[in-house]
Amino acid sequence: MSTAPNPHPSTEGRTPYPVGLLLTGRRVVVVGGGQVAQRRLPALIAAGADIQLISPATTPAVQAMADAGELTWHRRGYAEGDLADSWYALVATDDPAVNTAVSAEAERLRVFCARSDDAAAATAWTPASGRDGGATVSVLTGDPRHSAALRNSIVEGLRDGSLAARQFRAHGAGVALVGGGPGDPDLITVRGRRLLADADVVVADRLAPRELLAELPPHVEVIDASKIPYGRYMAQEAINRTLIAHAKAGRFVVRLKGGDPYVFGRGGEELLACVEAGIPVTVVPGISSSISVPAAVGIPVTHRGMTHEFTVISGHVGPDERSLTNWDAAARMTGTLVLLMAVDKIGAIAARLIEAGRSADTPVAVVQEGTTAAQRRVDATLATVAEVVTTEGIKPPAVIVIGEVVHVLG
Repeated sequence: MSTAPNPHPSTEGRTPYPVGLLLTGRRVVVVGGGQVAQRRLPALIAAGADIQLISPATTPAVQAMADAGELTWHRRGYAEGDLADSWYALVATDDPAVNTAVSAEAERLRVFCARSDDAAAATAWTPASGRDGGATVSVLTGDPRHSAALRNSIVEGLRDGSLAARQFRAHGAGVALVGGGPGDPDLITVRGRRLLADADVVVADRLAPRELLAELPPHVEVIDASKIPYGRYMAQEAINRTLIAHAKAGRFVVRLKGGDPYVFGRGGEELLACVEAGIPVTVVPGISSSISVPAAVGIPVTHRGMTHEFTVISGHVGPDERSLTNWDAAARMTGTLVLLMAVDKIGAIAARLIEAGRSADTPVAVVQEGTTAAQRRVDATLATVAEVVTTEGIKPPAVIVIGEVVHVLG
């Protein structure tokens, strides 16, 4: 397979000196307000630079940065003297004559200058950069495409844990409550995956993405929380004790949960238990199945002109039991109802909603094992959903969506 030529062949053989510039409060001049500047400006803003942008026009995104006060926009072309008192310059216009003039002024003033059009004529190269946690990864090769490809590989490896400095302990003893998302291992957050890669102990829920556990190094102890005995209430107390005991033993513990830790996940109870025991806790939100599973089968939980709200309800307790849900109010709402943990109670729930005024013809979708390879969807109405769930053999976990949004795609 042939390799594309370096777009800047004159940079080959040159060895730049890598350095991290501390630009907080220091004047940086950017000439040009197009796509190149749009890509470069966020890093300069994050560095705290005093950015002076010189360009007759900008992209809408660059203008938004100016409107937000993140930079000062001089709405004109470059003029000799614009680089006075600056520490760094970036030239990103489509006019070679302007770029050359800016470079010449920078050379006279001994201001390092990066050029988007001619790296060989520049005195500084902009690296392909990315961040992971507190680390900045910057790659310089002279070929921007090669630099970007290397940057992407390194940052992705750090984020998914396949590239990790095991001798460096990023976290001390403590607990991280990590939302693993709805089931697809690719839907865990970047931060959640990074913390998982640093774990000494992982206490995993039954609904946590199982594939992620297979990627853990052999030294990591994995505890299946679903097998902790003594019933639901006592099991939660046992989980709390497990988290605290391992953290107090000096380990970094990841409590890997399905969905989001706080959406019917008992994350609040685990947080309080750890805080009361003096254990530091990090909470990483996860993508809740209440929105992601409907999305995976083409159902938007809200849709303009159709619904202005959606309500997420736990269905593990039926309407005629000790439920804290105001089912009459839920029935009167015109928006979408999303039921979690409701497969066993859907008959009683549907009957109560109809009794309280919701139309029996209201569309219902039941999505089993959403976002996974076993995902399947069945449709019904409030009047028929109980029978359909039984006939189709629907088993937990499943998300039930009630409302007109079920038929947005026909």
